[in-house]
Amino acid sequence: MYFKHLKYLSIIYHTMSVTNITPAAFLKQFFGFSQFKGNQEAIIQSILDGKDTFVIMPTGGGKSLCYQLPAIMQDGVAIIISPLIALMKNQVDAIRGFSTENGIAHVLNSSLTKRETLQVKEDLLSGVTKLLYVAPESLNKNDNIEFFKELNISFFAIDEAHCISEWGHDFRPEYRNLRSAINKIGRKPIIGLTATATPKVQYDILKTLGMDGADIYKASFNRPNLYYDIRPKVDVEKEIIKLLINEKGKSAIIYCLSRAKVEELAQSLQVNGIKALPYHAGLDANTRIKHQDSFLMEDSDVIVATIAFGMGIDKPNVRYVIHHDMPKSLESYYQETGRAGRDGGEGNCVAFYSVKDIEKLEKFLAKKPVAEQEIGKQLLQEALGYAETSMCRRKYLLHYFGEEYNDHECNEMCDNHRFPKKKFDAQDDFKLIFQTVVESAQRFKSQQIVNTLVGKLTSHLKTFSANNMSTWMEGKDKSDAHWDNVIRQALVFGFLDKEIETYGLLKLSDTGKAFLEKPFEVLIPENTNYSTFSTDGSATGKQGGGAILDATLFAMLKDLTKKVAKSKGVPPYAVFQEPSLEEMSTVYPCTLDELKNVSGVGEGKAKKFGTDFVKLIAKYVEENEIERPMDLVVKTVANKSVLKVYIITSTDKKLPFADIASSKGISMDELIKEMEMIVFSGTRLNINYYLEDVLDEDSVEEIYEYFMDEAENGTLEEAFKEFGTDYTEEEIRLVRLKFMSEVAN
Repeated sequence: MYFKHLKYLSIIYHTMSVTNITPAAFLKQFFGFSQFKGNQEAIIQSILDGKDTFVIMPTGGGKSLCYQLPAIMQDGVAIIISPLIALMKNQVDAIRGFSTENGIAHVLNSSLTKRETLQVKEDLLSGVTKLLYVAPESLNKNDNIEFFKELNISFFAIDEAHCISEWGHDFRPEYRNLRSAINKIGRKPIIGLTATATPKVQYDILKTLGMDGADIYKASFNRPNLYYDIRPKVDVEKEIIKLLINEKGKSAIIYCLSRAKVEELAQSLQVNGIKALPYHAGLDANTRIKHQDSFLMEDSDVIVATIAFGMGIDKPNVRYVIHHDMPKSLESYYQETGRAGRDGGEGNCVAFYSVKDIEKLEKFLAKKPVAEQEIGKQLLQEALGYAETSMCRRKYLLHYFGEEYNDHECNEMCDNHRFPKKKFDAQDDFKLIFQTVVESAQRFKSQQIVNTLVGKLTSHLKTFSANNMSTWMEGKDKSDAHWDNVIRQALVFGFLDKEIETYGLLKLSDTGKAFLEKPFEVLIPENTNYSTFSTDGSATGKQGGGAILDATLFAMLKDLTKKVAKSKGVPPYAVFQEPSLEEMSTVYPCTLDELKNVSGVGEGKAKKFGTDFVKLIAKYVEENEIERPMDLVVKTVANKSVLKVYIITSTDKKLPFADIASSKGISMDELIKEMEMIVFSGTRLNINYYLEDVLDEDSVEEIYEYFMDEAENGTLEEAFKEFGTDYTEEEIRLVRLKFMSEVAN
């Protein structure tokens, strides 16, 4: 039975003390639930007993109920500090659904009108309101502090408490002032709640809020129904489209790091018949609300978003959380993936990873203060380690949050268990690493250990005379990536400890010391080398995407490329490069419209060279009765984004490259990459005016003739070897741009 009116509740409060009705009974009476989840009951009792309480509970674990129920049971009003207005609104609406009295829960923030603010304050002073939601900024305002002093406050609840810590994934400076504001209002019990907190972040929260004696409740971070999958970032847009077409109708959230990518990807999904909408802070408030509601009401299946979306969003049937880009920290990753499968059903967490993405994020850190840079780099390294590890993803993730886990319980719910890699005995490698830690007096970070083993004498290592250590260059026969992998495994096995306070210095644990005295066999999986994959769709080693290449067709297409090249008087790679031929041999494009969607082709190249190719492929498909994977034929938006159009028109106007780059807030390297994409897709760019300023005529001619007559594949790596230090990387790239623009288009 539900309470039908808050006035009825007030009678209960006056006639029956809290001790006369149990939380379990109240749960049934007010919320209609028969039982608590996990530690909920113990947490609620701790708050009712007037104790400071700290709750670490994963997304979907029922954190909100932990403060909602005791707030309604007790006299006075509970102040709930929450970081997002949308989250506050959702929770207020949910509470009001259990009562006929709207005043039971309120939001107090700057979005309210004067009349609405007066109504909220009237309800608070009269005792009608049991839960008041405020942003941290609102709590810190002097006017509000003075008003709150007049209220009978039952307790303070601080949601998303990880925002307090600089080591947390969503640090908010205003959270740091909460303790001071609470002291000014009047000390009351505090409950801090978070879904993601490493041991370091937990310590920060308790210390900053002055909750040293708090009751601590930590639920397991394991979500057994979630499947964790990291894929190389090759043709990522196409891979996402294929995945969603195959899973049509299933609810999905796709996270991107930039607003531009959100808009671009949402548009691509839409033209491929997928009901998708964008969500980011650059959209106006009404549009954001409209798109969020459309997703929640299942009018759209997919939301493409920045991290601005999702905090507090409770959509239980999200089946896919896809990361177009790896997030900046494992906390962010865990929080975002936690939005999948909250109903206990299917939940797939797919992230596309490239080393270049991590490098790009590191560049962004360069503008921040040194201490912030160090923290940011450490968090990025943890995310990189997770992406590249070949051990159980679940074990790695739970270890990061201070939880031990037997990976035999994974049940093939991560890609590394489902597709296990070859294992090797790391005994000797561990010995070398641990000896280096000991000889460095435990003053080296992971990278410095690696540099010592492979023999890279950096300025830091010179200071410590690392070249005189017994392990100097002892691991030179193995790659940096190999040693990174072994160190990460040693951390998870508990042989090493990482000193977070000192930005990642490695210490030898007691277990590690015991191993060093008496080594034994330790089998660990070989690492995935993600550097063999590039983000532009060209594979430097393996074919990405998991599709099977038709070797016979590939050979036929290579022969045809040579014939067409000869007839046009150009090198074969100027017609189509091998990655494009590989994709044609996988997806079998039989029309020019299908061909232009192949990576590295585009509309211009399709028209210029494509007719003979689609004829050959169509004939081959018919003769061999091949059933084409239609889901692989992905439509693309007209390949002229705002940036591309701007670059084309700017070069037509002969604007300086520096001006083009700065006006769009991109680096020279990023500008040239965009130009390469434009030219390689079949559009001409006139950059002669710029080349005249940076290179003499003879130099341009020398590089140009190399690409015309001598280059085998037209790759930059090939050209760098040819010219050595004669020309810079930028100069070679620019002349190649000129060559491809004039010859291939």
